[in-house]
Amino acid sequence: MHVFIITPHIVLPPAKYGGLHRMAWSLAKGLCRLGHKVTFLCKEGSESTFADIQVYDPMKPIMAQIPDGVDVLHFNIPLPANEVVDKPYVETIHGNFNKVLSPNSIFVSRDHAERFGSDQYVYNGLDWDDYTPVDWSVKRSGYHFLGKAAWKVKNVAGAISVAKGLPKECGKLHVLGGTRFNFKMGWRFTFSPRIQFHGMVGGVTKDELLNQSKGMIFPVCWHEPFGLAVIESLYYGAPVFATPYGALPEIVTEEVGYLTNSKTDMIRAIKEMSFDAKRCHEYVRDTFNAEMMAKGYLEKYEKVIAGETLNKVLPSQQPQREAIWQP
Repeated sequence: MHVFIITPHIVLPPAKYGGLHRMAWSLAKGLCRLGHKVTFLCKEGSESTFADIQVYDPMKPIMAQIPDGVDVLHFNIPLPANEVVDKPYVETIHGNFNKVLSPNSIFVSRDHAERFGSDQYVYNGLDWDDYTPVDWSVKRSGYHFLGKAAWKVKNVAGAISVAKGLPKECGKLHVLGGTRFNFKMGWRFTFSPRIQFHGMVGGVTKDELLNQSKGMIFPVCWHEPFGLAVIESLYYGAPVFATPYGALPEIVTEEVGYLTNSKTDMIRAIKEMSFDAKRCHEYVRDTFNAEMMAKGYLEKYEKVIAGETLNKVLPSQQPQREAIWQP
């Protein structure tokens, strides 16, 4: 099968953190390992040793940039409004969009799909060969937060509050994805020496920080569609302490973490509970990998190639419970 993955506004491979980037890259690697051909439509400057690259031309319609022999289109952006998509296609929905979506929309978790009235989803996976091998001899010290701290729904303020409530011997909170002073967060200033900010990190630097962590503190105040940061943390043996919203109950089982929307309860869990770091690692390595994701998408590709429509009713956002953090 020849799969045409449409990510026109990003450069591949991903350099730092980027959910869509990593998902698309890992999917392509998984598909190629399973014997399929992949072509990316992506931004100038992209390169790949395993898939073909077609540089996106913003002056041309997307449908005019599809090479011969393509079997299925995989959109990672909304379908082009002014173009007729006349080939089999799927569209992965990566976020929480308040609008009616396309009939071949695919979501990234069961909860994500249900919140749009759909049952079509494929869990994200990552190509773990792209990551630095876990060093089990490294001494773990402190905890971490990983995500776009400038997004209020990621609730870095809640993670900082939890960390400050822990005994000093628990160590620092390392914030990966944010800075100490952030005017966009409503003039957030964080002076505590127990909080260390690393900005936007990726590659070996991020891997090493995760490898040194005793756990992830992730009290998000929204319905997380999936949470690549969560599985990256688990891969490095760091259990996850998070809120029970979105896909997190599907990913964070009681063997690898703890879910609560209460600051007091989260502090207690971090102080009192223990988890097997190698179990955390093995769980995501075997469950959320590139090949598993590729197999899930192949099932969807085969359906649309056969002329089926994935969603009989157009997906649209359904009423949902509020995601509350109790400080």
